[in-house]
Amino acid sequence: MTLAYPPLVAGTLVRRYKRFFAEVRLDDGREVVAHCPNTGSMKAVNVPGCRVWLSPSDNPRRKLAWTWELIELPEANGRTAPVSVHTGRTNRIVEAALSQSSLAPLAGYAHCRREVRVGEARLDFVLEQQPHDARALSEAPNARVYIEVKQVTLKESDGHGYFPDSVSARGLKHLHVLEALARKGERAVLLFCVAHEGINDVAPAAHIDPAYAAGLQAATAAGVEVMAFGTRVEWATGVPVSIALDRRLPVRVSVA
Repeated sequence: MTLAYPPLVAGTLVRRYKRFFAEVRLDDGREVVAHCPNTGSMKAVNVPGCRVWLSPSDNPRRKLAWTWELIELPEANGRTAPVSVHTGRTNRIVEAALSQSSLAPLAGYAHCRREVRVGEARLDFVLEQQPHDARALSEAPNARVYIEVKQVTLKESDGHGYFPDSVSARGLKHLHVLEALARKGERAVLLFCVAHEGINDVAPAAHIDPAYAAGLQAATAAGVEVMAFGTRVEWATGVPVSIALDRRLPVRVSVA
């Protein structure tokens, strides 16, 4: 199942600044400031001069009328790869796939709940075979799966994809929660949503966050399943119209 975009408008990225703002020159010559819905470092994705796509809003309560959705990054083959920079859309993309059971390793569950509290943390989804019943599920832990989703956009000069793109204490906390669930016999999954069409595999960014890389190895050793799926943008008359998960990608948990 695809996630449809609102009508998008093209432009050129001038700069991203103060984390939440992007200055863009639209194709019609106007210069606008768009909301940047990505609080991360955006390493290798924040590239001035590249073509970007914005979604407009007519909500009078909004301070900014534009939101940065996509950027087209140059590839070695001379083509460009669309990259979704809107982290707020990541879970919606995954949820659309889960609702249609289009991800084979996670198919067969009838119910999906979002933002599930586990201890002092929240995980993105839990899938269940039956409607939520804490007592019944405690007697049949295999009837559910806990899922934490992470967006991947960092493609390094070696051609590989990595996560995270900066030190992520929150990401490490989620790994610990998943590991604890797995040790209790629960099914726990870390799902990398690869939002860069030029990325063909994923690895922990030990060169950026060695603690996260070590945590990922410990989590997988405890039974946490790690999987990655790549996104594909659909176009119509040269404009992006939708995005969906369309292929499973390999994950290199151990990086020399």
